Amino acid sequence: MKLLNTIRLVACLGILASFTMTAQKAETPDFRYDTGAKINEMTLTQGGTLVVATNDGLVGIKPGSNELLFNFTEYGRVKPEELSFAPFAPYVTVSQGGILSTKKSVIDYISGKTLFSTENNGWKMVYSCDIMMPQNKLVVSGQRRSEEKFAYDLAVYDLNTGKEDYRFHIVDPGKVTVGGSGMTLTGTPLMLKEYLILPTNKGLVAKKAQTGETLWENDMKDINWMVASEDEKEIYGFEGVNQGKNTRIHKVGASGAELWKEDHKVKGKIANFQILPNGIAVVSNTDDGGTNSILAAKNESNIAFLSATNGEDLWDKAPKTKGYVQHFYVMEDGILFGIYQGGINKISFDGKTLFKKPLKTGENILTMAETDQGLIYITSEDANIVNLDTGEQVWSKPLKYKRANAVSSTFDKKNNRYLISADDELFAIDATSGDVSTLAESKFDGKEDPTHVEIRDGGILLTSDQNMMLLDWEGKQGWHEYYQAPGKSALGAIIAGVTAVAAATTAMAAANSSMQNRIAKYDSQADRDAELAGGMAVAAGASVAEMLKRFKATAATANDQFILTKLDDGVGLVKLSKDTGKMSKEIVLKDKKPEYQIDERGGILYYKADNNSIFAYDLKK
Repeated sequence: MKLLNTIRLVACLGILASFTMTAQKAETPDFRYDTGAKINEMTLTQGGTLVVATNDGLVGIKPGSNELLFNFTEYGRVKPEELSFAPFAPYVTVSQGGILSTKKSVIDYISGKTLFSTENNGWKMVYSCDIMMPQNKLVVSGQRRSEEKFAYDLAVYDLNTGKEDYRFHIVDPGKVTVGGSGMTLTGTPLMLKEYLILPTNKGLVAKKAQTGETLWENDMKDINWMVASEDEKEIYGFEGVNQGKNTRIHKVGASGAELWKEDHKVKGKIANFQILPNGIAVVSNTDDGGTNSILAAKNESNIAFLSATNGEDLWDKAPKTKGYVQHFYVMEDGILFGIYQGGINKISFDGKTLFKKPLKTGENILTMAETDQGLIYITSEDANIVNLDTGEQVWSKPLKYKRANAVSSTFDKKNNRYLISADDELFAIDATSGDVSTLAESKFDGKEDPTHVEIRDGGILLTSDQNMMLLDWEGKQGWHEYYQAPGKSALGAIIAGVTAVAAATTAMAAANSSMQNRIAKYDSQADRDAELAGGMAVAAGASVAEMLKRFKATAATANDQFILTKLDDGVGLVKLSKDTGKMSKEIVLKDKKPEYQIDERGGILYYKADNNSIFAYDLKK
């Protein structure tokens, strides 16, 4: 829940960020940055660097000095759609180009180095440019320049150094044809330990690393992406059909031979996929593309468990989801899943329902996690703990509340109870007995709902954008601080919903297959860190190590909250102690609608002081 609330805060701050007025002079900052051109957009990256798009290019800011980390001006103005930030990796790709040429650069936004550019590496047209983690490599395919006879090549670059590891021809220069009749890539290459597999319009082609020697070919055409088993002996290929609305799954061995007599077709796009010893678990989402049809009956997730031997569905009757799969976990005895529209079920690997009956829940399952008592689920409407073997409720009856705008929870170890905030109430649930009681009323000012609850040494803290309230262990109010919003109140908590669930991409499905779909322990910081870092933990490199260290570190502002409000000298931020509610710092920004970003992990406030300038404030002081 802490991660979700951080996402909510960042989203709300982003909503406040648009303004057209000329900025006034703000309080003296700790660092000043002149971007040299009009600022168009600011992005706080996962690695902590602020990447700023300007009329002249791209600027990187990393406090510690008043110097820019990098100033990328080679392509001129960069539009938001021309930027691609690699998830859980310290890289941003800049892409521009037209019909006759392509320009791409990859920047390490931790070190500030440009690691790759088409201009400096001999490329005329780039057809694919993929960052591979945890290998920490860049795989590029496309057409070389005229001095190399426009050869159609593939190259691998080391993202630690930016140097080319190796390059080889996909098609020999003399065999390149005009009009699209030659071999072309149709998807993302699969990088294995000793070789790469290229998906092409002619079939899969395995190329030996370093030399480019063709090891094998087959006629498995038009594959979009691939996943390999841990031992690399089995490779699964995914092909979009019916204009990408459905998916065909193929299987190939290490020698290139097709291992299934027939491929397996699933409805919709793959949203989750995991290779298991006893089969392949697959979740796919159907979506007719209509703007108002996301909840239509025909738009739902499909779950299948396929035989690793022949690809046939091992379940005689697939479970009916009647909605989108929001949670999907592989357990020792089967597959546990939760549906956004409400409902939790568990199916054994041979297709038997392990719960006595599907568990009915409220809509939007915010949390599913393991506890000592069983599986805790928290939705926008109810909460309970259930027995993971039978699906029976542990609490005598579920905690129910109205469709809450914001729901947050934590575990109070001191008193062995779960605390759930919803509907202006703080509920306490005894972890042993399951008894539910209302611990406190928590009505906030400014028509806000509490969006976060956490345990402090002195009691229970409830917060929102403009409010902070500390309760003692019996629920009595110790103090309540409210600072009025400078303009219209923030739009409130943003709860991840079905739209985000339905928009799962094949790239994320591939990531899920490597990260594993394991259920986390409730309120376990270690589990959240592991999920956040993904495959980055096994990657090598100084910038990757710095980014991973950031993920694992306690947030620099963990003991403070920052609230935007109207001060005596103008609009600004106040720094409040989470333990006392007392204000220890004011940062006057003066703009009625200041554009700013807060890096909670690093403890830095970035503020757009004028069209060309960004001020940075150290929030740790």
